[in-house]
Amino acid sequence: MTRGKRILGLIFLASTISLPVLATAGCAARVGYSVYDPYYGDYHTWDNGEDVYYRGWLSTNNRPYVKYNKLKPDDQKAYWTYRHAQPDHGNGHPTNGHPTKDQH
Repeated sequence: MTRGKRILGLIFLASTISLPVLATAGCAARVGYSVYDPYYGDYHTWDNGEDVYYRGWLSTNNRPYVKYNKLKPDDQKAYWTYRHAQPDHGNGHPTNGHPTKDQH
């Protein structure tokens, strides 16, 4: 019986150690977060790709880096106007299955 308890203890220990790793594995696959564009009525995934466009807009307009969510509403609108003028807009954005104005 001692051997059986030892095996059960090892199984319990192994599952206790591996469970947090397995539980967070799904979180690692999710990259970015969804940002709603109220001016065009669609969603964008704010990920590395969107950040490249955002930093490009900042550079084009000679602006210092400020997090998007800290921009004034007029500046956010200016960014989305710029973003929607980019050639890939219809291919990668909007995302996350949210409908655009055209899909209603």
